[in-house]
Formats: sequence, C-alpha cells, structure tokens
Amino acid sequence: MPAALSLADFDFELPDALIAQHPAPQRSASRLLDARGEVPVDRRFVDLPSLLLPGDLLVFNDTRVIRARLFGTKASGGAVELLVERVLDNGEVIAHMRASRKPARGAVLEMAGGFRAEVLGRWPDAEGSLFRLRFDDDAYVLMERHGHVPLPPYIRHRDDDDDVRRYQTVFARVPGSVAAPTAALHFDQALLDALEARGVHRAHVTLHVGSGTFLPVKVDDLALHRMHSERFEVPGETLAAIARTRAAGGRVIAVGTTTVRTLETVAHRLAPEPDAQGVWPTLRGETDIFITPGHRFAWIDLLVTNFHLPRSTLLMLVAAFAGFDRMRVAYGHAVAQRYRFFSYGDAMLLQRM
Repeated sequence: MPAALSLADFDFELPDALIAQHPAPQRSASRLLDARGEVPVDRRFVDLPSLLLPGDLLVFNDTRVIRARLFGTKASGGAVELLVERVLDNGEVIAHMRASRKPARGAVLEMAGGFRAEVLGRWPDAEGSLFRLRFDDDAYVLMERHGHVPLPPYIRHRDDDDDVRRYQTVFARVPGSVAAPTAALHFDQALLDALEARGVHRAHVTLHVGSGTFLPVKVDDLALHRMHSERFEVPGETLAAIARTRAAGGRVIAVGTTTVRTLETVAHRLAPEPDAQGVWPTLRGETDIFITPGHRFAWIDLLVTNFHLPRSTLLMLVAAFAGFDRMRVAYGHAVAQRYRFFSYGDAMLLQRM
C-alpha cells in the first residue's frame, strides 16, 4: 500500500462496455468474485450459501427506493425536473432542481400527473443548493403514482417497468432512498431460502441512500472531503443478533456499503449496550461517516458488495475493509475477466484485512 494515499490511488480504467445498463436475467444469476484470498476466484452469486457457515449473520439494508424523479413546468412554461432527496417528518420535500432559471420562493410548479409543488425556499439554509417544497398531497403517494425510478447517471436509458421491479430489493420495506443498496439486488427468495437452510441468519438495518452516493471525490487530500448525510435506523433486534453471533463465534456479513456505514456509525459513534434486562435499544440518527484505509472495523467480518466508481468514497471503503493491495488486485481481475460494473453489475465477496 502506498505510504500516503491520494485521490489518484483510487482511479482505474474501466471500459464503457463493462458498465451494466440492465440487470442480469435473474437476480442471483450474476457473477460473484470471491476475493477473500490472495488470488481471486470466479464464482456465481448462487454459490454464496456454500461460502458461508451455519451461525453466520447476514445484515441487509431494507430501505425502499422511492420514485424520486419528477417532471413539471414553471409558471413561465419552462421545464423543471426534481430529484427528491428526502421527505421531512412534517411532509415537506427536499429536492434537487434542474431548470433554466430557478424559481423564487412562493412559486408554484405544475407537475406532471396533475399535482402542484410550492417552492418554500432553499435548504438547508438560504445559500443551500437544494430546494424545500410542499406538494399538495402526500409526497410518497404522489411519487408512487407519478414519479420515475431515479436511475444512476451512468445508466443511459429511461426507466421502464423492469427498472421499477429490479432497482429494488425483494425485501425493501421503508421508503426513503434515491439509490438502491445494490449488493442486495442479487438476492431472490430462492437464495434467501437456501441461506436459511444452510443455517445462516438474517438481520436488517435501514439507511436511506442519498444521491450524494454517486458524487466523486474532488480533492486530492482525502481528509478534506465532506460526506453527504444520510438517515439510518438500527433495530435493537439487529444489535442483539450481532452480539449473539459474535459471542457464538459466528461471522457478521454486511450486504453492501450502506450496511457497513450504518453499523460502523453505531459501533464507533454511539457504542450501544443492552439495558439491565438485556434489551438492546433501537437507534436512529444521521451519518456522514467517511471510511478510508486505516479505519478499524468493529463488528463486520465479511462484505458482499458490487464494483464501485473510480475515485469514489465507496471504493475507498472497500480498500479500508479488504486492504488497498487486495482491492487493486480484485478490480484488475474483474476488468480483465469482464465482470459487469456498478448498480446492475456483478458482486464480490471480501474478508476484513
């Protein structure tokens, strides 16, 4: 590993043809790069149960992707595109806005589908880059009826019925994300049943993924990068399951970097403990944790993850978990063997260094 890592250390050449534009025909039919050892091994995702042990614990992110992309017009007739970042507890909507001229506070947008959105101002303050809006009905209901799947910028087709179904995990439960926890997209019910039959347990956290997950790091000094903030919840039952697994000598497997960021936030910043009756608390909050090489992982032994963008915070997290050199070897192998990359791409299995 280089003595002092810089942004350039996380760059790599990726042929455009390897960026997956559509999912595999079946969820668990994707490829799995087993990168736990010194030499990567090519497998299929359906092989995962045979790579885990009875008593292991898989932790998933059960967030649900909202149809966050909305189209409309200003009073002038100019086109507006919204990408909803989150819905506040009071029902107000925080969104990115694309328009030739941004509307002023008090403006009313006529949205496709026949509803209206009133501009309340900027967010989080008067100089913020996002907008605070109020829809004339429940935001989640309107998005489900009239919104579009917020596909990542590197997927170049308009969302269709297949994206509605496949850019969502089979266990998605809590609406709030504008990007899918993509490592979990590979799991179908047959694979979950096979894992259960193997004696592998399951638990869930919730982290609502923001659009900032796709932003590249732009500063060469990684210490200067500031992460976007995302909302999370970790049930007490999940904390109890992790404690039981570790006490019994089992392994904790995080499915996706969103699960990693959630668990590491809780372990390092909140350090939960059970109460006198042995009951673990349910924890909620926001996280802007930035995991880079040198980070000491608290609970996680293995990681299932997709292949990430060059110069991204997620690639840095992978290097922190598995080791910089092993990350470079795995990515070099994946490119050479023409694995499919990014949200609809293939996956890899990593062991903590």
